[in-house]
Amino acid sequence: MRHHNTNRKFGRKRDQRKALVTSLAEALILKERILTTEARAKELRGFVEPLVTAAKKPTLATRRLLVARLGNREKLARKLIDTLAPRYESRRGGYTRVTKVFKKSSDARAKALIEFV
Repeated sequence: MRHHNTNRKFGRKRDQRKALVTSLAEALILKERILTTEARAKELRGFVEPLVTAAKKPTLATRRLLVARLGNREKLARKLIDTLAPRYESRRGGYTRVTKVFKKSSDARAKALIEFV
């Protein structure tokens, strides 16, 4: 049974989806707010929030976990642990906000802004 095993496929294969989500996560961590489609923003939220939760405990194991999940990008793990995690020390979850912006006129895709709260 496939209960609770749903994810957005974006018309891509598994490795391409993973690359898409990690590159979106990289942009979000570096810029702290990005404009993308609504479906991508909602999928990205489920990927980034557990990383921020893990970064709140700055151990070597969590640093290695973050580097592995972010595709061997040490700079991103460092920013998560040093900058973003201390911001949310007392917060238990909900580190990102997805705001619907507008529909693109050419193909009616719903755009959304995802940012750290």
